[in-house]
Amino acid sequence: MFRLIWADESGLPADDRGAAYGDGLFETIRMERQQGVLLSRHLERMVRDARRLGISVAHRDLARVCSEAVERLHSRYGGGWVLKLVLTRGSGGRGYRPDSAMLPNLMVQSSPLPPTPEPEGVVVDFSRIPLTVNPLLAGIKSLGRLEQVMAAAEITDPLFEVIMSDRDGHLVEGTRTNILLRHNDTWVTPPTASLAVAGVLRQWLLERLRYRGEPVVERPVTTDDVLGRECQGFFLLNSVLGVVPVRTIAGHDLPVDSGLATIFNPLEILE
Repeated sequence: MFRLIWADESGLPADDRGAAYGDGLFETIRMERQQGVLLSRHLERMVRDARRLGISVAHRDLARVCSEAVERLHSRYGGGWVLKLVLTRGSGGRGYRPDSAMLPNLMVQSSPLPPTPEPEGVVVDFSRIPLTVNPLLAGIKSLGRLEQVMAAAEITDPLFEVIMSDRDGHLVEGTRTNILLRHNDTWVTPPTASLAVAGVLRQWLLERLRYRGEPVVERPVTTDDVLGRECQGFFLLNSVLGVVPVRTIAGHDLPVDSGLATIFNPLEILE
């Protein structure tokens, strides 16, 4: 179980470990009225990754909270909105060492759906902030996102996003997006183990592409892959924003492929 906190009534306690140490994780879910895009996958990831952190939470309890949130919050928005779940290890104690008997805190927030990105493609750049991924935490949407915060400060008009690289110079992900490249008739994406956040849309889309018989490879992505002649399209993936084509990166024009639009329609995967 957990202590349930509604953000419109109160915030996390002052001694919450999520606020003090980033000791927790979160999910951001696109909602359409009373249904969520890939909702079950979001909840499954939270349960799975919480277990990796040693935080116990049940899928059925998260599903119950989502149902309560829908009844409580959806009427505030005309259609699309965003549901955010923040799960922390709990409150109390001094120092890093957690108490094994600690009760987790779950805070529920909501916000309007952000503007839809331009369908003809967005403008991005390469970030100067390197992204370091601890293998033990790879893929977890944890609360510790300082590198992304620093990189996001680089986003100024007309930039939509900046792409972060690892210590070897390989492109890994954006501040809020996973990346997918169409390269020499093959879909290419960085390996899951190299990601700070393994997105639910990324995983769903890779499964869908493979089901359709299209070649998909998980391997390191270089700037040459993106800027070279064999690049047939570069995409940003985010379960709230959807599949976003990139038309310009660091001043270099890219081909814009609309093929993924026939595969992903958020209104068709509501739960």
